[in-house]
Amino acid sequence: MITRHWWVLKKNTYTILFISWVLIITVLSLFSFSEVDLDTGKLNIPYADKITHFIFYLVFGILGCFFVRERTKGQAELTKTSWFMLVGAIVYGIFIEALQYTMTTDRMAEFGDVLANTFGAFVGIGLVRWYFSKKRPLKWKF
Repeated sequence: MITRHWWVLKKNTYTILFISWVLIITVLSLFSFSEVDLDTGKLNIPYADKITHFIFYLVFGILGCFFVRERTKGQAELTKTSWFMLVGAIVYGIFIEALQYTMTTDRMAEFGDVLANTFGAFVGIGLVRWYFSKKRPLKWKF
């Protein structure tokens, strides 16, 4: 019984990771931090929020590509998957910014966040494309 459950988890690893990552981004993007004391001390990192957006969507792009690869068993072409995930990341990022604007009182939508999201997804997807390039031994298709 445990072996069967382990196999299901192993077979769906990237699906679980990608969906979990999307939920984490959603919750953190819509959570109000005004009531939480986040004492950062004297550490002041310029553009820390943009760096965070970049990293979140870099991981989104990577996990998203592996998610599509896992769900299609490698049958979806890497180029199509890349475009699909890039457009998906951009649309999702804009959607989250729109939700921040309409559903939260202390969060605001920013065009700079959309740019950071897009650039992060672009770099993440680029890393996946590089990883599965012809010079790499790992093949996109199973």
